[in-house]
Amino acid sequence: MKLLKIEPVSRLEGDARILILLDEEGKVQEAYFQVLEFKGFESFIKGRPAEEIPGIVTRICGVCPWAHHMAAGKAIDSLFGREPTETAKKIREMAYCAHILDSHTLHFYFLAGPDFLLSPDTKKSERNIIGIFKRNPEVVKGIVKRRKMITKIESIVGGKSIHPACVIPGGVSKKISENEQREIEEMAKDLIKFSESWLHKFENEILKKYEDVFFGDTYYLETYYGGLVDKDNKLNFYDGNVRIVSQKGKEVIKFRSSEYTKHIAEKVEPWTFTKFPYLKDIGWKGFVDGVDSGIYRVGPLGRLNACDGITTEKANEAYKRFYEVSGKPAHHSMLAHWARLIEMLYASERILELSNDEDITSENIVNLEGDFTGIGVGTVEAPRGLLIHHYQANQNAIITGGNIIIPTTMNNPAINIEIKKSASKLINGNKISDALLNRIEMAFRAYDPCLSCSVHSFDSGLPLRIEIYDSSRNLVKVVRR
Repeated sequence: MKLLKIEPVSRLEGDARILILLDEEGKVQEAYFQVLEFKGFESFIKGRPAEEIPGIVTRICGVCPWAHHMAAGKAIDSLFGREPTETAKKIREMAYCAHILDSHTLHFYFLAGPDFLLSPDTKKSERNIIGIFKRNPEVVKGIVKRRKMITKIESIVGGKSIHPACVIPGGVSKKISENEQREIEEMAKDLIKFSESWLHKFENEILKKYEDVFFGDTYYLETYYGGLVDKDNKLNFYDGNVRIVSQKGKEVIKFRSSEYTKHIAEKVEPWTFTKFPYLKDIGWKGFVDGVDSGIYRVGPLGRLNACDGITTEKANEAYKRFYEVSGKPAHHSMLAHWARLIEMLYASERILELSNDEDITSENIVNLEGDFTGIGVGTVEAPRGLLIHHYQANQNAIITGGNIIIPTTMNNPAINIEIKKSASKLINGNKISDALLNRIEMAFRAYDPCLSCSVHSFDSGLPLRIEIYDSSRNLVKVVRR
C-alpha cells in the first residue's frame, strides 16, 4: 500500500491535506480530505451577553464574517423576541448581497479562477492571480476595481467590511443617508454590467474550452440539495425556509430554520476536525451518493437546484439558460462555478432594487420591543451554502449553549466522495504529476471550502505537541498534552 499526500492543499481558506491510499497496482483504495486545524466558538461564547454574539462570531472567519454576523443576529433577534423593522431587514439584506459578491469574487477570480482563466495544467508557480495579471493585467484591474466597490457597500452599512458591527437585536445600528443611497445605487449598476460580462465570457468561452471538466464524469455526484427559498420557492440569501430536493429535483422536505434539529444530524470521524451532517429523514449510509444516502449539498449549485427561479430579471434569464444546458437538477459539480456567477448577477440586481426602495433611508431602523424567549435560531445562505446559528441563554440573557453548522461542514461528506472519485478517475494508471494533483484539488475548489469556519473541537484532552527551538534551530524542549 502506498500513501500519496497533497499537503497542504492550495487555494482555499484554511489548512487541510488530501491523503490517497494506492494499492500495489497504483489504483486508489481510499482517499480523505483531512482538516487539521480546530476551533471551539460554541464553547467560548458561553458566559457572554447575548447581544455581544453577532460581533464576536465575525471573528470565526475573515472571509465570511458577514454570514456569521447575519445568522447570529437573526438568532439573537429571536432570542430577545424582537422582530426587526422592515427598513432594518432591507438594510441587512442589501449589505448581505454585497457580502455574497465579496466572497464570490474572491473565490471565482483568485482561488478557482486560475484553473480556467489560465489552465488546470499551467505551471504551479504561475497558476494564480499574479499569473493572470501577467497575461492580462486589465482583467485583474477590473476585478480589483469592483471588489473595491463591493467592500465600500459593506463598509457603508457595517462600519467596516471584514468584521461588521451593524446588526443589533431588533435591527441595525445605523441608517442609510440619501447620499449613501445614491452612491450604492451607482455602484450596483456597475456591478450588474460587470457580472453580465463575466457570465457571457463563462458561457461562451470557458464552458466550451473545458467541456470535459464541466460535463465529464470525473466531477459528478447525485445527491440531495438544499437552500433557503422564499414563499414562492425562489432564491433568497437572507431569509426563508429550508428546502431539500431529491436527485430528481422533487421537494422532499421543507422546514423553518428553528426546526433544523428534526431534519439534520451530525456525525464525526476520528481522522478530521470537521463533522459530517446528513439528512435524518434519509439516514447516514456512509460516503456514497444516491437516493438512499442522506448526504446533501449546499452552496451555489445546491441553491439553484433547490429553488424554482430567481426574482430578478437578468439573473432569472441566466438561471433558465443554465438549466437548458445542464438539465435540472444539475449534478456536475464544476457547474457550481457557473452558478456562482449567476448568483453574482442576482446579488448585484438585488442591491440595486433595495437601494431604490423607499424604506431604505427611513429612520425606523430598530425595534426595541419584544418578549425574551431565551432560545434563538438564525439561518442565512452563506456564500458557501446554508449556515445555522443556534443559541440558548439564561434569564439574564447570558449565553449558556450554542451550535453552529457551517456550509463547508454540510458539504464535507460530498467533498470526501468527490476527492476519492476524482482521484480514482485521474490516477488510474497515469503518471502522477503536479497537473494531475491539481485536477484532484479542483474537486474541493468547486465547493469553495472555508475550513476555519467548519472545524470544531471540545475535547480538553486533545493531543498537543509544542516544540521549542533556540536561535540556532536546536530543539530545546518538547511539551505534550
